[in-house]
Amino acid sequence: MRHMTIAALMGASLLTACATAPQPAADSLDAVARDYVALTLEIGEREPGYVDAYYGPAEWAEAAKASPRALPQLAEGAAALSRRLVALPTAGLDAESLQRRAYLSAHVSAASARLRMLAGEKMSFADEAEAQFGVRPELRPLSSYEPVLARIDALVPGEGPLADRVAAFRAGYVIPKDRLEPVMRAAINECKARTERRMTLPAHETFTLEFVNDKPWSGYNWYKGNAFSLIQVNTDLPIYIDRAVDLGCHEGYPGHHVYNALLEQTFVKQKGWVEMSVYPLFSPMSFIAEGSANYGIDLAFPGHERTDFEKRVLYPLAGLDPATAEAQTQLLALTRELGRAEYTVADTYLAGRIDRETALDQLQKYNLIARDRANQRLSFIETYRSYIINYGLGRDMVQTWVEGQGPDHWATTERLLASQTLPVDLD
Repeated sequence: MRHMTIAALMGASLLTACATAPQPAADSLDAVARDYVALTLEIGEREPGYVDAYYGPAEWAEAAKASPRALPQLAEGAAALSRRLVALPTAGLDAESLQRRAYLSAHVSAASARLRMLAGEKMSFADEAEAQFGVRPELRPLSSYEPVLARIDALVPGEGPLADRVAAFRAGYVIPKDRLEPVMRAAINECKARTERRMTLPAHETFTLEFVNDKPWSGYNWYKGNAFSLIQVNTDLPIYIDRAVDLGCHEGYPGHHVYNALLEQTFVKQKGWVEMSVYPLFSPMSFIAEGSANYGIDLAFPGHERTDFEKRVLYPLAGLDPATAEAQTQLLALTRELGRAEYTVADTYLAGRIDRETALDQLQKYNLIARDRANQRLSFIETYRSYIINYGLGRDMVQTWVEGQGPDHWATTERLLASQTLPVDLD
C-alpha cells in the first residue's frame, strides 16, 4: 500500500471539505424583500411615523426596536440592497417578478433619499418629491390661479377679501358636533355599500371610528392588519358636511382601508411577499395610496350622485338645509382647481424664501380658507413636506390611468389596489 505524504493528506481533506460544505445560497427577491422589511422597520425606529403600517412577524419589529442601526449604517444597508437588486439575474423572470424587482428597487431608492434627508441633506421641493414618491410635480406660478379666483369671486356674494367671504359662506355647512358621529357613520356606511357592490373585499374586514384632537391632519387611517383599520377624524376645527363623504371614501372605502386590506390579502397572505407587510410613509406606495383614495371619492359618487346622497341623507342628519346643497357643490368644484397652488407655497416656504406669515397669507388666498385652517394646513406641510403632492397630483394621475384602461373603472381600480403598480407605471 502506497503511503500518502502529510501535505497530500491535508490537500485531500481540504478538497473533501470544499466539496461537502454548504455553499452560500444564491440571492433572491425573497431574501432582498426580507432585508428591505428589516431596513424599513429600523428607519422607523430612527424616525417616528416613517412606518405607517406593519403587519408582519412581531419578532421582526421587536428586533428592529432592540438594535436599530445608526443612520450611516442604514444608508449603507440601503445601498447594498440596491446593488443586490441590480445584480439579480432577470433571465427567465416572468412579468410579475420583474415588476416585483422594480417595486423593491423604487422603494429602496426612496428609503435612501429619506435617509439622506434625515442625515441633513437639503433638497428642493420638486427634487424631494421625485426622490421619495417617484413623480416630479409642476410648480406653477401663483398668478396662474388668478382666473379661477375670479370665477369664484363672481359666484360668492358679499364684499371684502374673497377668502373671508368663502369662509363665511362655508360656515353654513358645518356639521354640529353633537351630530358628527351619526353623519360620519352614515357616510362611511354608504361608501362601504357602494364599494361592496363593485369590489370583492376580504372576509371579515372591519374598522373602528374614533374622534381625536391636536393633529396636523383632518383624518387618518391606521391599518392594523387582518383587514382591520382604525379610522380617526380630527375635530380640532369644525367639519364641513362635504368632508363626511370625503373622509368616508378616502380613509375607508374604496380608499386606504381597502387598499391595505387588498395588499395584505394578495401579497402577504396569498404569495408570502413580505415586502408588502410594511408601509413606509415616504415612498412611491403613498402616491398610489393617496391618489387612489382621492379618486375613490369620485368613483363611488360619480356625477350628481354625491350631492343627491348628501341632500337625501347627510344634510337632514346634520340639521342643514338640503336646498342649499347645489351652491356648495358648485363652489367645491371650483376650489378643487386651486388644489396645486399649495405646492408652490410649500416650495417657497420650505426653501426659506418666504416667512411663515407670508405662507399663511398665500394659503388663505389660494386655498380660500380661514386663518385657522391655513395654520393647520401649514402645520401639515411643515410635518410632511412634499408628501402633499400625493393628493391632487396623485388623484389626477390615477384617474387618467384608470379611465384610460377601459369602461369598467371599478374593476381597474380593484386591480390597481391589489398590485405593485408604481407611479411611473401610470404615465
